[in-house]
Amino acid sequence: MKSGILAILVVMISLAAPASAQTPSPQTPEEAYVAVRPMIADMQRIVTPEGIQTTERVRLGGMEQWISVRGADRSNPILIYVHGGPGAIEMGRSWPYQRGLEDYFTVVQWDQRGTGKTLRENGEEATRPTLSRERMAEDLVELIGLMRERYGQRKVVLLGHSWGNVIGLDAAMQRPDWVSAYVGVGPLMDMRRNEAEQYRLLLELARERNDATALSELEPLAPYPGPGPLAFDRLNVVRKWVMLYGGLAAGRDNADFFFRAARLHPDYDLEDRRAIDAGGQLSVGTLLPELIEVDQTVIRTTTFPVFMFLGRHDLTTPSGIAADWLEDLAAPSKAVVWFEHSAHLPPHEEPGRFLVALVEHVLTPARDGR
Repeated sequence: MKSGILAILVVMISLAAPASAQTPSPQTPEEAYVAVRPMIADMQRIVTPEGIQTTERVRLGGMEQWISVRGADRSNPILIYVHGGPGAIEMGRSWPYQRGLEDYFTVVQWDQRGTGKTLRENGEEATRPTLSRERMAEDLVELIGLMRERYGQRKVVLLGHSWGNVIGLDAAMQRPDWVSAYVGVGPLMDMRRNEAEQYRLLLELARERNDATALSELEPLAPYPGPGPLAFDRLNVVRKWVMLYGGLAAGRDNADFFFRAARLHPDYDLEDRRAIDAGGQLSVGTLLPELIEVDQTVIRTTTFPVFMFLGRHDLTTPSGIAADWLEDLAAPSKAVVWFEHSAHLPPHEEPGRFLVALVEHVLTPARDGR
């Protein structure tokens, strides 16, 4: 018996020794990402008989745009995730948390016109003249119609994150008969009020901390945002301190874990990621005049359930604005779900809580609406 065990150990050591003895050759960061992506692709692979896993172009508003559709059972309710920014894609960054959602929903991610794979497909010159709130909401309506027809369902769940709440609610109000439930995650509701509240909270924190550097950059912006147009450079100063003070990702002075997630996504190569960065600059710069006039709090009633998923530490879109709006909203059902350890990115910051909240609050109306 002892000789048998010894033989097994010798075999195990002999198999392990060459790998441990090898000296890894130097790699560029991109080569390292390329090496890891196949493992993540295999881990994320949908293998269930009724599953769906596709990344593809679809034509929306006369433009080729990229979507992914993933789920363990194509008969599950459809959930369309409308990313924020504008220009902050989620399709390439959702892989750390999305697999659990796919057991309950068919999850549709979409690179909106002006960013990511969609921007790479079409180019900046062709895209810039088409970027508008109205056109992008119409794109979303077309996407809802396409998913309904393809999967034979009457309604979908719409989830609008940050800026995605603007065109998400626009689309939902255009076709309320196509919406089983609406979820706002860190939603942008009223841009001027958002910026004013954000600025007030930042100044309060800077004074509590006696942060002379922050105050020297923030105080000269007053009154912020002020009347009229909002300059991009003023917005960037405020957003810088939002991030440094943990208002984008709670307890952190950066959100690298979010921004860098696309480096390991199996379907996002270096040029796709460059298009994400370019898309943020293009989309925000082009849409900012419309953004500053956004006010979704004028919506007073809906025919579909509404749920607000709010980070307790969110300074990017201060949560009190959405909570106040929902309190007065007339809807078939509604609820605020607080994420106590999150700022603006609850799916990434509290993925377990995020999944449970969707199942507890959204799955029933979603199933009823299929």
